[in-house]
Amino acid sequence: MSLTPAVTVDAAQLGGPSWLVERRRATADRLDAVEVPDDGAEVWRYSPIRDLDLDAFDAPSERDWDPETIDADGAAARIRLVDGRVQAIGLAPDVVGLDIGIARDEADAPFDVPLGDEYVALMAETLASDPIYIRVQPGRAIEAPVVIEHEAATSDGLVATLVAVHAGADSEVTVIERRHSGPHRALVIPLLDITVEDAARVRHVDAQLLGEHTWQLGQQRARVGAQATLSMYQAGLGGRYARMRTDCQLIGQGAHGTLSAVYLGGDHQTLDYRTFQDHVAADTTSNLLFKGAVDDHARSIYSGLIRVRPTARGTSAFQTNRNIKLSETAWAESVPNLEIETNDVRCSHASTVGPIDEDQRFYLESRGVPPEDAEQLILAGFFAEVLQAMPAPALAHELSGVIATRLEGTRSR
Repeated sequence: MSLTPAVTVDAAQLGGPSWLVERRRATADRLDAVEVPDDGAEVWRYSPIRDLDLDAFDAPSERDWDPETIDADGAAARIRLVDGRVQAIGLAPDVVGLDIGIARDEADAPFDVPLGDEYVALMAETLASDPIYIRVQPGRAIEAPVVIEHEAATSDGLVATLVAVHAGADSEVTVIERRHSGPHRALVIPLLDITVEDAARVRHVDAQLLGEHTWQLGQQRARVGAQATLSMYQAGLGGRYARMRTDCQLIGQGAHGTLSAVYLGGDHQTLDYRTFQDHVAADTTSNLLFKGAVDDHARSIYSGLIRVRPTARGTSAFQTNRNIKLSETAWAESVPNLEIETNDVRCSHASTVGPIDEDQRFYLESRGVPPEDAEQLILAGFFAEVLQAMPAPALAHELSGVIATRLEGTRSR
């Protein structure tokens, strides 16, 4: 993979105020100083990144219309983006303490997001036409979620997005992102940046429902303050190759992070997850649970690191990855890691890769459940642990239905 015109496009071509143009130029300059993704590097190990040809995708273009104003429809705010550009936006009239907008339309910078230090994040920051910012004022609890719909609609399009969430001290918010595309080829590069101030509570859900020929190279990064809580949920059900890297940095004493995911791969899909639980401050806790299943010739990759820094005494951190292979030709790789630089900590990791539990299957079949139904029941229960914990019941129900349909089609072959 090498730099191409799609990546080195002049930042000014995407439009916006001078501060945003300068920021894009700064991130573009940093691209020259960071490592280009290569499957020889550990963080890209097992990935098909060498098959990606950036020249095959068209560079993003500037939005040349005013977004439509829509009803928030039960949400605190609702935003629709097509090919990375805002088509419509709506705010509930009775919500207090929530500030949402399009950075490109602001004369002054509405967020202070640290410049990235990794290739994918820098690409997203350089190429995002309409960065979205979400700010919650200190002490405010936003009851309804902020919903963002992403669509990659153009064949051979490169779609970069940036969503910046800043929760003030002792505030609360839920953000839901859904991304989808058609059957055409596309490349999506989503970047999510979250700042959780002291004692704030942030919940984020990412539902990846991309088309069968879409590639995703994504990154989520978060900083969690003292006594604050961040809960992140992912569902990976689409894409040809779909990668998401999640960095959760616990920087304040007593900070807590929960990372959860479900993923289901079929055909020739590859679903790739990389996580970093970075404990910086004392008495911080994190809990990770990623559960996936792969069928046909699909592949899943999980690589995670719990890092406990010398300043993070009293850390409690757990990392669990469970994988089920539904066919002999499917493949799952699970690589959990620990890096502990202090004493007085409690850390553990666990991973499994294997077929459906035969004892569970036997139990159901012995009570008259047909074999194909028994397998679907086991898998539904396997995913339910994560789906039922999502702070978006309607979306969790939708995802359960998608998974059930996919599994029913698989078992009918």
